[in-house]
Amino acid sequence: VQLQASGGGSVQAGGSLKLSCTAPGHIFSRVAIGWFRQAPGRERELVAAVARMVNNKYYSDSVKGRFTISRDNAKNTVYLQTNSLKPEDTAVYYCAADRKILSADISTTIDDYDYWGQGTQVTVSS
Repeated sequence: VQLQASGGGSVQAGGSLKLSCTAPGHIFSRVAIGWFRQAPGRERELVAAVARMVNNKYYSDSVKGRFTISRDNAKNTVYLQTNSLKPEDTAVYYCAADRKILSADISTTIDDYDYWGQGTQVTVSS
């Protein structure tokens, strides 16, 4: 199963981007979706996630208050609105799906995520 991530680009500090992650319809309602990012030389980290069936969301401390995750079940798509971008937000952003989770839960463990997208580059210049 392949997820499709898109929406990356190059912006100046303070700018915004809206990332999209689309999953196949037959799995979308059954998975929690997380957005991860990986900068050169650094480990992949979870920045935001949204649960399957309820409005339960997670944000890392580094993006809390600046990024917003949302899911549109009718479009099988999860969005990550990134505002007030900083140079340290520069990374390849990946979305991933966790199919083993209960409906209201979110896992912050990268190994729990089963399906991944190809990544989209976000570059923030100062």
